[in-house]
Amino acid sequence: MTEEKVVDQDIEQQNGFNESDVNPSCEGESCANMADEENQDSATMSDEGEASASNDNEPQAEPSAEEIIAVWRDKYMRLQAEFDNYRKRTLREKMDLVASGGADVIKSMLSVLDDMYRAVAASEKSEDIAALREGERLVLQKFEEALRQKNVTEIEAQDKEFNPDFHEAVARFAAGEDKKGLIIDVVQRGYMLGDKVLRYAKVVVGE
Repeated sequence: MTEEKVVDQDIEQQNGFNESDVNPSCEGESCANMADEENQDSATMSDEGEASASNDNEPQAEPSAEEIIAVWRDKYMRLQAEFDNYRKRTLREKMDLVASGGADVIKSMLSVLDDMYRAVAASEKSEDIAALREGERLVLQKFEEALRQKNVTEIEAQDKEFNPDFHEAVARFAAGEDKKGLIIDVVQRGYMLGDKVLRYAKVVVGE
């Protein structure tokens, strides 16, 4: 009998197993209390899960007509405010574009104005008519070139057939059958900006 106990102890030591290792701090009533607490916790968790599931399954209340109207009114007011801001911004950008475009044209004309001042100053000091006329012609060519750079071109009129889309008749004179309906004189030159008429050419038409 003593030998069997010794053998059992040896087997337990070899396997490293000891009943006290299962729960060394659990003895008697304390173990029973711990088991009861675990059962209560699991029951509480189960109740909470069932309550949450029941809340999820409950149908949600439909929004009232007043709430729906309030939501759409808010969306409408926001959209109206955004559109008003967009309209003001585009109008301001257009005004800035026009102003900057006008400034660019004026800046290109300043060099021509400088040449005109020089021509006037030279005419007061020089008596060489030929040189003065040549200077005036150069200033005129420079001015016309500045206009061409801005896509401004002169409307052809002299000896052309009268076209009310580009010409404005200020007078009519008998000029014979070969000049009938043709422009015999240009009172004021007309100009175009690209494909748009800036100023109609004032002309005299033969009849």
